[in-house]
Amino acid sequence: MSNYFAHESSYVDDNVKIGNDTKIWHFSHVLTGTTIGNNCSFGQNCVVGPKVNIGNGVKVQNNISIYEGVEVEDDVFLGPSMVFTNVINPRSFIVRKEEFKITLLKKGCSIGANATVVCGNTIGKYALIGAGSVVNKDVKDFALMVGVPAKQIAWVSIAGNRLEFDENNIAIDLFDNSKYKLENEIVTLIEE
Repeated sequence: MSNYFAHESSYVDDNVKIGNDTKIWHFSHVLTGTTIGNNCSFGQNCVVGPKVNIGNGVKVQNNISIYEGVEVEDDVFLGPSMVFTNVINPRSFIVRKEEFKITLLKKGCSIGANATVVCGNTIGKYALIGAGSVVNKDVKDFALMVGVPAKQIAWVSIAGNRLEFDENNIAIDLFDNSKYKLENEIVTLIEE
């Protein structure tokens, strides 16, 4: 039996799995077929589902809807009022549920407040999307993206700090001494 908290003003439908120590705050709704991991937090006025999978340690701020087609891996941060789309060309008078595009948020990425993620794209591991940006293409691991449409302006570490690469294409984040290599426009963490 899972041990989670859901505020009395929130609704959790039947056929939902919620992990230990997860908190669901005011006026939120978790729809049927949804799975939420351990140690997650959902702010006020969130809608999750139906049939959405959320990893462990995910932080969802206020006013966010995560609908079918969005997949969220572990340790993802979603800033207040950020938006996911689920079809490319919505019309109120045409049902397009069969056309939902998969949007994947990989481990540790962060999406800033009021950003929009257009459906069908993947946000790479530990990528950082600036507030108000519009993501309309795949984002590489460790990329820092800003603007409308979002463009890559730098690379960031696991801790979200900007990386400065030396002449050997190596960068060290002094926050935790993690080390990174840039090769062929791909950043990887050097495990030691």
